[in-house]
Amino acid sequence: MNQEEDEARQSSLPGCYRHPEVRTGISCARCERPICPQCMVSASVGFQCPECVRSGSGTGHAPAANRPRTVAGGVLATGDPQLITKVLIGINLAVFLVQQVVGDRFTDALYLLASWPVQGFDGVQGVAEGQWYRLVTSMFLHGSYIHIGFNMLSLWWLGGPLEAALGRARYLALYFVSGLAGGALTYLLAAQNQPSLGASGAIFGLFGAMAVLMRRMKYDMRPVIGLLVVNLIFTFSWSGIAWQAHVGGLVAGVLVGIGMMHAPAERRGLAQWGSCAAVLAVSLALVLIRTAQLT
Repeated sequence: MNQEEDEARQSSLPGCYRHPEVRTGISCARCERPICPQCMVSASVGFQCPECVRSGSGTGHAPAANRPRTVAGGVLATGDPQLITKVLIGINLAVFLVQQVVGDRFTDALYLLASWPVQGFDGVQGVAEGQWYRLVTSMFLHGSYIHIGFNMLSLWWLGGPLEAALGRARYLALYFVSGLAGGALTYLLAAQNQPSLGASGAIFGLFGAMAVLMRRMKYDMRPVIGLLVVNLIFTFSWSGIAWQAHVGGLVAGVLVGIGMMHAPAERRGLAQWGSCAAVLAVSLALVLIRTAQLT
């Protein structure tokens, strides 16, 4: 078969029903719709499309047994591939809007603080006083338009690829574990009267996980490393930045990223969720140590 005949044969093939621009000679063994290599899922006989796999493989396996998986083994989400990233950005923007409307009292009630009197509130405020929720709420507060703008741009740039690689549940776990680790290290090392706020701990966790992902996929790591170095320079050269949150989030992101990306297939769930639990346990220990020092 010469080149012209081969090109004519290729052009006569139907397009994948999910990716019409991709010509394919393979069809689903159940619904007979054309599917490309990206969509096909191995079945007991031939290949099936993702929709037929989700409705039940017909081989005695659970409907989700052969569902397409991400690089980290998570179930490939249908619909918007950046849904969780967009939701996180929306929450951060909504909270920032409330900060602008309500004023300092709203922010003062929710930022990260170890133990100190706050104007307008009765008694000493802070995590050491039992207000552990500040470790979470502070992750969604920001101090200025530049602060939230930079963090949300970073979240948009890093979040999409990581959400696609990890799957929604693992991506969300990475985000919160990194943010909490950054908050725990800030609580441990910062002065007890120093307030802290921002999504930077979680963002630096995404930086760490992105570096692990790019190394795992053998991509050029220079862009993400260069951007990370620039951020670290800003972290340690500008006053008023809680470097502890950045460092804590970065270390947590690297550790969770290694657990997510390099987990052995036969024990993937145990390794991935175990790495999250281990980082959370260390974060909790840091919080308990600091609380014991202050009470």
